[in-house]
Amino acid sequence: MNDKTTGSVAVIGGGISGMLSALDLANSGYYVYLIEKGPSIGGVMSQLDKTFPTNDCAM
Repeated sequence: MNDKTTGSVAVIGGGISGMLSALDLANSGYYVYLIEKGPSIGGVMSQLDKTFPTNDCAM
């Protein structure tokens, strides 16, 4: 994705994949609308206390 593009795009879902997709699209020149049904982004990852394998705090 080296070519800059213009326009807008909607990314449905604010989980890890949605956030990464939105970031990649924004870096490519798109105006991104990130749409999440819940009150916060992060998906399942935001509900985990610890992350595998290092047991780091995810909050």
